[in-house]
Amino acid sequence: MTTPGTPPAAPERRRHVILALAAAALVLAAAVVLGVIRTGPTPEGDFFAVGRRQVQHQAAAAPAPAPRAAVDLPAEIRRIASDHPDHRIGVAVLDTRDGQLQSYGDVAPYTAASTAKVLTAAAYYHLVETGEKSLDAPLGAFTAAFQLKAMINTSSDDSWLLLMRDIGYPRLTAYAASLGIPYDPEKNQLAPADLARLLEQLAAGKLLNAGHTAELLGYMQQTNDEDLIPAALPAGITVHHKYGVVEGYVHDAALLSSGDRSYAVVIYTWGPDDADSAARLDLIHDLTHQVTGALFGQ
Repeated sequence: MTTPGTPPAAPERRRHVILALAAAALVLAAAVVLGVIRTGPTPEGDFFAVGRRQVQHQAAAAPAPAPRAAVDLPAEIRRIASDHPDHRIGVAVLDTRDGQLQSYGDVAPYTAASTAKVLTAAAYYHLVETGEKSLDAPLGAFTAAFQLKAMINTSSDDSWLLLMRDIGYPRLTAYAASLGIPYDPEKNQLAPADLARLLEQLAAGKLLNAGHTAELLGYMQQTNDEDLIPAALPAGITVHHKYGVVEGYVHDAALLSSGDRSYAVVIYTWGPDDADSAARLDLIHDLTHQVTGALFGQ
């Protein structure tokens, strides 16, 4: 029995000390765990953190541009024609996938200038394929193959004359007629729609074999004058073309393609201004912009 006022025995004191230390240890451990929870890094895959980043990114991103309105091509060509009352303007657009043809403006025949060289080239290649002509045969100071390339790629009139004479004017007229195209080499007149049909048949491989088709189309790229339709095209559109310029007439005839869409586009113009004037270039470029906006949304 313990006497009041007497200190407890040693074992009793040790038990109290141990309990006190254990309690202190528990308090310390809890504080450490709480600190880790409060200050530890957010896991990289934390759902809420990812969600916050996505919301912040969306808020910072610029709003998507509104889709471009479709071009009313007939109305735009009428506008351009009314802005140039002293000019003749004819445009033909042919979808090479289904053969659908649309013509605008003055659709009567024009002096075709050098755009008719594509017809001469197709006629000569045709005679090569039938065995009547050879690309290796001498023609002028060079071969027929050289003259063909010079006629299309650099628009050589000397080469054109040599090739037409070698074909013969009656036979050239007959070849054009076989394609449904009225053509007299002496007058050198074509309607925009006729040239569009010629380009469509060329692109579709209906005129020539694959090798000659590819060769002729190759000559229609990177020509010595890329200032008309090619200069006004947006990025992403491939062009093969043949321009023509003579005595007030400024034309360009092109195959335009992007993705699965392909069109023959012929722009014929005549005016009293100089053929190489800035005003005429602006006219061709305006027409090209409206056509490509309607066809490709660009």
